Parts: sequence; C-alpha cells; structure tokens
Amino acid sequence: MPIILLGFEPDELSVEQRRQIEQLAPHMQLLQTTDRPTIERALADIEIAVRRFPTDLLAQAPNLRWYQQWGAGADWLLNQPEVVASDLIITTGSGVHAIPITEHIIAMLLAFARGIPPAIRQQTGRVWRAPEWEQLFELPGRTMLLIGVGTIGEQTAKVAAALGMRVIGVRRDPSIPAVGVEEMYASDQLLDLLPQADVVVLTAPLTPETRNLIGPRELAAMKATAILINIGRGGTIDEPALIQALQEGRIAGAGLDVFAREPLPPDSPLWGMENVIVTAHYAGATPVYDDRAMAIFLENLRRYLAGEPLQNMVDKTLGY
Repeated sequence: MPIILLGFEPDELSVEQRRQIEQLAPHMQLLQTTDRPTIERALADIEIAVRRFPTDLLAQAPNLRWYQQWGAGADWLLNQPEVVASDLIITTGSGVHAIPITEHIIAMLLAFARGIPPAIRQQTGRVWRAPEWEQLFELPGRTMLLIGVGTIGEQTAKVAAALGMRVIGVRRDPSIPAVGVEEMYASDQLLDLLPQADVVVLTAPLTPETRNLIGPRELAAMKATAILINIGRGGTIDEPALIQALQEGRIAGAGLDVFAREPLPPDSPLWGMENVIVTAHYAGATPVYDDRAMAIFLENLRRYLAGEPLQNMVDKTLGY
C-alpha cells in the first residue's frame, strides 16, 4: 500500500486533521513520524511526503512522487542536484507568511520612522530624551522598492500603498502587475531604481542569481537616508559590504530578519549598531501558521489524487 509520510511529531496533528487526510486518501497508509530510521525502513513505499522529511533521502525514495514542504523557501535545492534533475514534484507553503511578514516589514519601517530603537535603549537606561524632529520621517510620499514581488511582496505593496507610499517593484517577469505596485521592472534595472528608494525591501528567494544581489555597487547607489529591510534570505546581501556601509553612514539603517549565518554570531558588528534592528528569523511566525499550511496541503492532496495541477509548485531549475 502506498504511504503518505506525515512529518509531524505525535502532538502536532489533530484527530480532525488526520481524519481529513484519511478521507481524501482512503487507499493510502498514513505514517506519522519524524524518526529517520523509521522513514528509511518505509522509504520504498512512500509516495507522498509532507512537512519534515530528510532532504538527503529524497533522491533515494524510488516511489516518491510529491513532497509538500511546510515553508516557502526552497534554496536547499542548491545542494541537491539529483532532486533538481528528478521528476519529483515539490510544493511549498507559499502564502502562509504573507500577512505576518508584511506586518514585520511595516513594523521595522515604522520603528525607524518614529525613532523607536533609540527610545527603547533610552528606556532601559531611564533616559528621557526626544529625537530631533529631522531624524523622524512620515511614510506618505516615500518610495518603497520591493525586490521580489511574490505573494509576500504583493501583500506588502498593498499595505504600503494604503499608507500613502509609492511602491515600485522588481520581479523576474515585469509584465505581471501587482496591486499597489505603481511600476514593475526587471532585475537588470535595479541599479537605476535604487537611487529612487527611501526604503528597499528584499523578499527574494536565494538562488544563484540572487546571491549577493545587494553588494557594494548596489549599496553605493542607495540614498544616504535609505533604509534596507531583508526578510528573504541572508545570502541575498553581501553582509560585510552592508556592515561597512552602515558603519560609514552611507545608508541610514537596516532591518534584518535573516543573515548569512544563523544564528547571527555573537561577534557580529550588527548586534551593536544603533541603526540596525535584528530579529531572529521569525518574520513569518504566526499562531495560525500550521492551520494555513495544512489547508494548502489538503487542497493539494485533493488535486494530486484528482490529477489536477498543484498549488505552489517549485520550478526546481529556478529554485523557487
């Protein structure tokens, strides 16, 4: 009997969720485990895997047809050429994060706009000091450059536009519009766009093309008053170049949820910079994450068994 490998701990899957899976696939055996030896013993019979699955075993599973990962990023494919070359279908949890990540981006932006980081430091020292008014700014009329206008970028554009910002975007296919984005461009126009931006937001996945997408040239093209926010992948920014630009005041600040190395090493200069907000890669966290991801899986399971195209399919050659 073909197996659906449910990569959940015993307490992570409710009775109702399991019933819904059984109802959709009564002819398949459900194996709920994250134990590697157990997975290895069942490897020959696994047809579908969801959530946690050792990625180094994907190419070794002879009958595995579809892997539904729980997160959105698929940059692990950079180290799995055998999987890229295979017929395995990979789908993601894209869309689950759009609301919390958008709110994280806007929270960082508003924190810089209203001088919140120094205010928090002053509070811990019981210091009463207001910022100079020239150090603050308002969002209406400011330009946001979104690099990577996928599901997250589209949600961010809607909210930023509602706050009165002018939003311009960069995506692989600039002919595809997005609500809230006034103008869309291709990535080869990035250097021309950066001088326009008051805030640059990176939501791009990590691929060979996006690695160090923001480097010395791009940082030099930005305004000295610009804010850089990265919630995508740390590898899309040349981190030493960013640190130098921040230290030299060539950009005003950075809000960073992702880093080249995670956890961020204790000796990183980013920790001590007053013009940097560091969060521990939790922009996508939300109490309703698993419910949204499960809804995607259940709909994809229905489609898979009906022979219909799946949602959120990864183009393995592109890496997202």
